[in-house]
Amino acid sequence: MHLNRGEVLFRQGDQGPLFQLHSGMLKIMRSSPNGSQILVNLIVPGEVIPHHSLLSPHPYFGTAIALVPSELTLLPANEWYRDLKNDTARYQTIALLLQDKLRMMQQRMDQLTELDPQERLRKLQAWLAKHLDVHSMGELLTQEEIGQLIGLRRETVNRLLKRLAEE
Repeated sequence: MHLNRGEVLFRQGDQGPLFQLHSGMLKIMRSSPNGSQILVNLIVPGEVIPHHSLLSPHPYFGTAIALVPSELTLLPANEWYRDLKNDTARYQTIALLLQDKLRMMQQRMDQLTELDPQERLRKLQAWLAKHLDVHSMGELLTQEEIGQLIGLRRETVNRLLKRLAEE
């Protein structure tokens, strides 16, 4: 299946199939009770989502939105869980998928511990460039979302992006 930039794959709280991302990138946005939106994850090619439903069905944790045109395969939940039950070797495949995601999340946490905000921004830009051909983070994410990913206020991100553009 194909998603264009900005299209929603699934919404927080709904329940449904799993998906494997083949190309592109998705963002997972979580709505808080007061209505504010928080960027909680970026999904890269090769991932099967939602992660928390790989072993048993659960409602979607957040809303998945395409950051760029993306290609996915829909994995019907009933078939996924039936095949999992019949082929226990798939648990190892799932463990490896989750291990890769955990490593990626640990790298993102390492970025948050970087003392220099400019370096946090550079590391995020390098990570995005590794996964997509983008020249500017602003092509994909709002300044607010960038700030959420690297632990900075939007105003600080704005100032740092201007400084980065001048270099």
